[in-house]
Amino acid sequence: MAVKNDATVLAFEKKLVPSDGYLYGTTWHERHQKDKAIALKLNEKSVRGTISNRLKPALQSDPLKLNAEVEKPNLQTVDACALGENQDTLKLHFTLKILGGVEKPSASNGPKFNESYPKVAQTYIEHEGFQELSRRYATNIANGRYLWRNRVGAEEIEVTVDTGDGQTLTFNAKDFALNRFDSSNPDLQVLANKIAEALCGRLPYLLISIEAFALIGKAQEVYPSEELVLDKGKGNKSKILYEVNGVAAMHSQKIGNALRTIDTWYPGYDNLETGIGPIAIEPYGAVTNLGKAFRTPKDKADFYTLFDSFALGEPLADKTQQHYVMAVLVRGGVFGQSGKE
Repeated sequence: MAVKNDATVLAFEKKLVPSDGYLYGTTWHERHQKDKAIALKLNEKSVRGTISNRLKPALQSDPLKLNAEVEKPNLQTVDACALGENQDTLKLHFTLKILGGVEKPSASNGPKFNESYPKVAQTYIEHEGFQELSRRYATNIANGRYLWRNRVGAEEIEVTVDTGDGQTLTFNAKDFALNRFDSSNPDLQVLANKIAEALCGRLPYLLISIEAFALIGKAQEVYPSEELVLDKGKGNKSKILYEVNGVAAMHSQKIGNALRTIDTWYPGYDNLETGIGPIAIEPYGAVTNLGKAFRTPKDKADFYTLFDSFALGEPLADKTQQHYVMAVLVRGGVFGQSGKE
């Protein structure tokens, strides 16, 4: 009979720590001239929209009531952000800190767990060296996934990475697919090796600076993060975008989600009908915009089912499950047991 994980209080600090991303406007030919990059500001717009939501059956079947409904003004005040009339390129800048110490929980009250887990984690570090995870994180840096909607329709995308030791790596983001992690690019391997060294604890930490340039066209709209406002109140803005000290920005959480979108090991990934490509590393494989969890306890594919075996030294089915478990720990979080039934 398997030994149960006795840690009811358990937490790990995240090991990939991105900053907020700051948005600037520039031109493609002057993208590397820092003095030519102008911080983008948010603009407030008041617009008259149309009624476009699904109507009740009674309104759909009565032309007079339908006309009366669609004539109602849908007045909105929204935030917007766009390049200047002489700017054709978006610049996104953020930093990323990579830390080691995944073998040491920040909080744990399980004696058996505290004895077994560090040994298991150290064995993973010695045998795997975080090479697979680091290559996937590096690929997501190089392909510009963290641009999100700003990536769509861009004519050119270039990513530069300052590794902090005087070396600058440059990537053509379109050379790297969003749904595969099998690139053999030599600069990508250099970046992956540096990330792996930090995750393994061979470096105290690694701090890299990342700049992504997207050629999207003069005066085109760009998309900072949108704020989640639970109580907007009547008459307030219906869309509020994120800014830091007057500069349009991307949430660090949104950048982090893009970087950890490396899970191709979940059940059903190879299903051509339902597969959606890589998903972000999450304990239950949650994809909130689809309202679906791709890793369920029923399938014995969720983090807790795998982790309880892995942390106590029991073998998992294959290496991919080990990679997934360690990726969740790199993500960090509180993984203790709830006292509620």
